[in-house]
Amino acid sequence: MTCSKSSRLKKSLKRNSVLRVALTGGIACGKSVVAKILAEKGCAVYSADEAAHELMRPGQAAWKQVAARFGPSVLRPDRTIDRSALGAIVFSDPAARRFLDRLVHPLVLAEQGKAVRRLEREGRGRIFVVEAALTIEAGYARHFDRVVVVHCGKADQARRLRERDRISRAAALRKIGSQMPLREKLRHADYTVETSGTLASTVEQTERLYAQLVRDAELKKEGVKP
Repeated sequence: MTCSKSSRLKKSLKRNSVLRVALTGGIACGKSVVAKILAEKGCAVYSADEAAHELMRPGQAAWKQVAARFGPSVLRPDRTIDRSALGAIVFSDPAARRFLDRLVHPLVLAEQGKAVRRLEREGRGRIFVVEAALTIEAGYARHFDRVVVVHCGKADQARRLRERDRISRAAALRKIGSQMPLREKLRHADYTVETSGTLASTVEQTERLYAQLVRDAELKKEGVKP
């Protein structure tokens, strides 16, 4: 007796029952705050930024190509990549940014796949959250069950970025302008967290988000496509 397409889908979903969640949003909008709260709730949180750093360590997959493309100006004396110098280049040069994105994104996606498969094999956790600023721009939203967009007002975003990176307002606005507009990212969102208000408000929204993700994870575990 053959299984129907629906039955095969349910069996496939049961085998891969970890809910895959993309946590994205604009620069300095508070993704890390939301990720920390979700981690405290028990989600397995994976930082795409940290994974990219690992891939660009000397001897790792992306280091040689980055060093060859950008030269000694992005290398420290110990041969590690100076992220500030590299960032200054890619935020002002669209071609350099495209090169770096095309190099690093597929490698990070492959590492994410390994991490979630390991989580599924070991039966640890139900919700796998990938914190990644450029999930939507890279065209990788389709690899996730849910997309969460963290956003705030542009004035708040610029102020936070200036304080974090110690840069001018003009430089902050250039960095913000180099990314996909938040209004466009929001069109891809299943859930959103708005962080212009107080920390207490962000925590409350994230706790509600977590409760919904738990329900989504249960649906996936039961074989219902979330």
